[in-house]
Amino acid sequence: MAQVRILLLLGIALLTPTAAMAADASVLRAAPMTVSGNYSITFRLNIFSTLPAGTMMTCRVKMAPKQGGPDLLDSQLATIPVESTGLAVITGSTAVCAAEIPFAWTVWSAQGGVMLSYQIEAVSRSGSAPTLLKRSALQSLSAAFPASGSSASLSINVVF
Repeated sequence: MAQVRILLLLGIALLTPTAAMAADASVLRAAPMTVSGNYSITFRLNIFSTLPAGTMMTCRVKMAPKQGGPDLLDSQLATIPVESTGLAVITGSTAVCAAEIPFAWTVWSAQGGVMLSYQIEAVSRSGSAPTLLKRSALQSLSAAFPASGSSASLSINVVF
């Protein structure tokens, strides 16, 4: 019975600092803020593989506020990622694909910026069904927020 009491007291002692820190979090944190704007993202593709005539290329971008580290005071509010898709214009061994992403989120801090991921696909339209020829993707590309309500341009070079 004494061992049960000791374990119970030890458990309470370990949980008390965590509860106190969680209670103080609302005191230390500033009010949430809204960030909004527009990202204009241009992909410049260098195509090193042979693509059949009639190939269609798309670029898909997904963006969300960058989440904080392991510190609970540095994390962001729950947000829904935004995404956009663009079609590439192929000229010889290069292509340009652009996507516009308007966004508006409520965050604790604008210091973290955003995290982007993208996917570029080459799809053949010949035959009865479209066929994926090649895909290139990247996760976790970060960028700063533009001034609230304004636009920012990003240019990304991709070897395809």
